[in-house]
Amino acid sequence: MKQREWRSDRPLDLGLTLQPLRHGGGDPAWRRTADGAVWRTCRTPEGPGTLRAAARDGQVTGAAWGPGADWLLETLPALLGAEDDVSGFAPEHEAVRRAAKRHEGLRIARTFRVFESLVPAVLEQKVVSDEAWRAWRWLLRRYGEPAPGPAPEGMRVFPEPEVWRSIPSWDWHRAGAEAVRARTIVNAARYAARLEATEGSAEADRLLRALPGIGVWTSAEVRQRSHGDADAVSVGDYHLPSLVGWALTGRRADDAGMLRLLAPYRGHRHRVSRLLRLGGARPPAHGPRMSPRDYRSF
Repeated sequence: MKQREWRSDRPLDLGLTLQPLRHGGGDPAWRRTADGAVWRTCRTPEGPGTLRAAARDGQVTGAAWGPGADWLLETLPALLGAEDDVSGFAPEHEAVRRAAKRHEGLRIARTFRVFESLVPAVLEQKVVSDEAWRAWRWLLRRYGEPAPGPAPEGMRVFPEPEVWRSIPSWDWHRAGAEAVRARTIVNAARYAARLEATEGSAEADRLLRALPGIGVWTSAEVRQRSHGDADAVSVGDYHLPSLVGWALTGRRADDAGMLRLLAPYRGHRHRVSRLLRLGGARPPAHGPRMSPRDYRSF
């Protein structure tokens, strides 16, 4: 085990900051234990690793195991938002001001792992969350390796790109991921090294959107996590435009309307979107909810 102490110079809500890296209940790569610590596994450039992060009064204690332990501790501050620049963020709407005050410990995390952020984003394309998270759990439990160190039972490490390329069609089907999403992931795995080498969010966006099956929404969801991009707004999200419109004007909005409302926050549009989600304002639901599909055969 290796350890590192780090103190944030701003309020930090550990769970809130790391929550976007969790993909549903029972995520094999993310766990929060009863003591408030967050456990996370990662396929680092040095190999698999497990990180345990715990915070108290702004003081963070990180412990890491496995070949990737040094890398996980070196990048711990960025993971917890040390590179999240809030300069220029000036709430103009009351809903944003309230949410920013209530959730002042929110930071935009940066993982530096593009392909690891891409796979769950592709699985979440155009399906309900439960369906995508079920596929993520199945694939990690089947193809991920056990987490190094004393990680909570059942935790797994994201497989290498070559493993994703080798998954047979019947296992994609058993996971609940149809051929289109499977092909997108398999093809992206061929470019994993180039994706990891991207230095800025704009460069990553260009490369991601040049790959078949990856559009504006998926690229934004990836860059929010891998590059800590606080401006990468998820255009094309099923719920987000209505949520933003309702929170800021009391009326639903489409993507174009959402972008107009978020224009004063350029540089922080993803941050504002997250704050509004946390703020709790939701337009009234209309019609039945879409149910998860399950067309797997065993």
